[in-house]
Amino acid sequence: MLTALTADYRTAGFEVLERLATVSAETFARFVTDRRGVRGGVLLATCNRFEAYLDVADEAEADGLLDFAAAEAGVDAAAVAEAASRRTGSDVAGHLFAVSSGLESLVVGEAEIAGQVSRALEAARGIGTTTPDLERLFQRASRTSSAVQQRTRLGSAGRSIVRLALDLAGSRVTDWATTRVLLIGTGTYARATLAALRDRGVQEIAVYSPSGRALKFAQREGVVAVAGTDLPHRLATADIVIACSIATTPILDAEKLRRARSVVAEPARQLVVDLGMPRNVEPDVAGLQDVDLLDLETIGRHAPLPELQATDDALAMIAEAVAEYGADQRATAATPAVVAYRAHVFELVDQEIERLRRRGEATEAVERAMRHLAGVLVHTPSSRARELAAAGEAQRFADAVETLHGLTATSADGEQTGTALAG
Repeated sequence: MLTALTADYRTAGFEVLERLATVSAETFARFVTDRRGVRGGVLLATCNRFEAYLDVADEAEADGLLDFAAAEAGVDAAAVAEAASRRTGSDVAGHLFAVSSGLESLVVGEAEIAGQVSRALEAARGIGTTTPDLERLFQRASRTSSAVQQRTRLGSAGRSIVRLALDLAGSRVTDWATTRVLLIGTGTYARATLAALRDRGVQEIAVYSPSGRALKFAQREGVVAVAGTDLPHRLATADIVIACSIATTPILDAEKLRRARSVVAEPARQLVVDLGMPRNVEPDVAGLQDVDLLDLETIGRHAPLPELQATDDALAMIAEAVAEYGADQRATAATPAVVAYRAHVFELVDQEIERLRRRGEATEAVERAMRHLAGVLVHTPSSRARELAAAGEAQRFADAVETLHGLTATSADGEQTGTALAG
């Protein structure tokens, strides 16, 4: 069974989300592996949300996750519990499909979230916490997101937190072509930021990486790499500093920026944009003279209303995808019992053929006829199983197989759907 625990910018403050963002996929894996009733999980933690998708034997198995996450993040458990929502059944798929398509983002229709969803699944694969059901859920989410981007107006709007931040910064910029920008970070958001800056005509861009990746990034992207010794000068002379590193502790604070600006005789007014989650820039930077700070919380207050951006087409596509996913899941539910039944029938045929061979009575024609008959015999029950599954009644077929043939159907994840031994 799939369940999800979710908290986002609408239900939790940015301070809570910032702390939860420090819970890594590896840390989350401890929760998954330490609990017998949790088969697997995928963690989706971005600048606007903290979401855990779990494959559990029983919904109650997910109860300890919020306390676990709160303890790991060093945040009040009651605050996390108040901000989080639990989703079950088709609501899990509906929510993830909407998230992946950008409909639940702070900036509705943003393109970056689809990549974050895909990377969340890849991270879970890397640490071994995926399951067949989670794989199907996240793969369908990616396909749905691609369809929404391609077939609705959301795909052509170019919306993103990065672009909204630059739109807000534009009120302070007289000429983007002469604006000097220092980019801190070399990850996915840095690449998106670089593309958005170039769309605005920015020509002078330097990049600094706390992890030492600036040179490689700069060579690939055609910008200037900044070494640690040159960072103070670049901080002092940049018109805009954009921090979007995955560092878990702040990179820039008021004292560091003050010292850097002090080496310039007449430092110009400066804008610092913090896109990091957890934050890359300490809030005290906003207290410096001639320095403005634009962080995610501020950006969020200026985000356009979702009602003005989401399209009926996108919502309809998501609803259709949820219905198709549900039908596929119901059909999959009958598969273990069908496989067990077919294997049982063909095993009986193989045994009878072997008996005839020992007696010298098994001609090629006889063997072919017997296997054809076996195929005919299993066809109708298999078709009926799919019909029952489509109606949400796959268990009826599993019960019938167990009652009539004493078979145990085993699902793809190893869970038994019957109790008797194979006959």
